[in-house]
Amino acid sequence: MAELTTLAKGLTTGLRAAMEADPKVVLMGEDIGKLGGVFRVTEGLQKDFGEERVMDTPLAEAGIVATAIGLAIRGYRPVVEIQFDGFVYPAFDHIVSTLAKLHARSHGGIRVPVVVRIPFGGGIGAVEHHSESNEAYFAHTAGLRVVAVSNPHDAHWMIRQAIECDDPVIFYEPKRRYWDKGEVGEAPRGDLGSAQVLREGTDVTILCYGPMVRTCLQAAQAAEEEGRSLEVVDLRSLSPIDTETVFASIAKTGRCVIVHEAATFLGMGAELAAQVQEHCFYSLEAPILRVGGYNVPYPPARIEEEFLPDLDRVLDAVDRSMTH
Repeated sequence: MAELTTLAKGLTTGLRAAMEADPKVVLMGEDIGKLGGVFRVTEGLQKDFGEERVMDTPLAEAGIVATAIGLAIRGYRPVVEIQFDGFVYPAFDHIVSTLAKLHARSHGGIRVPVVVRIPFGGGIGAVEHHSESNEAYFAHTAGLRVVAVSNPHDAHWMIRQAIECDDPVIFYEPKRRYWDKGEVGEAPRGDLGSAQVLREGTDVTILCYGPMVRTCLQAAQAAEEEGRSLEVVDLRSLSPIDTETVFASIAKTGRCVIVHEAATFLGMGAELAAQVQEHCFYSLEAPILRVGGYNVPYPPARIEEEFLPDLDRVLDAVDRSMTH
């Protein structure tokens, strides 16, 4: 049996492999060097690769991303760490106005292979701006790839794929799953833009990503005890969406429940529901349902469990879908 590793260490080994394979890969971020990052994802990398390749930056997200764009234009492959999800907003202008558009603006003459790593989501009892799910902002922006990992295997291989990709990639890491353990296999599960069916079923398709994948797998296990068969699809890529895998699953089950931690209002679930309704209308036997956060600012830590989707809310949506 392969040795189990955490999602955080899967990222560490993936970053290490990418840096060993390509001397143009450089890491930048706040406290990522000597400290190894808040979540210790980059622990030991500055010691092994030096301060010129693992750079501790000032507390200035706009400056970090702008510098990374300049390095990418000069042939480097920068990997930027945003310390927490809610800290990305000072860099938002550089990401959506420059990083996402340079390739098109230059008529294909310029590539900007920047990876922006963002720990996202709640569940760790943190303070304001430390528990946000802002993936829809970037998935809405043409010119960016947006992915979200959910397990150690994908963490290892998808960070390597993201670094090798010539497009800018927003790379979401579910912070409350950093310590979840699993095996890291010998090869990636598909390409960077592919979804994966993690559990096959026949009654309801559950579409999810990031921190909600574990929750949905637990819901599928609980539903099985009640005689229901849930198919769990880990989207992995939020832009582009692997619609082929999504549509094939819904054609089989006839029902769809979409689960994400972000607020459902104008969230990823809204786009997914629209595409499923448009392309799978005649396969659907029930309305498409969404389970997510509420349309309010992220709450204080003492009541965050009331905000976060849990197993009961997922199973309730399954029950409602099955009544049709």
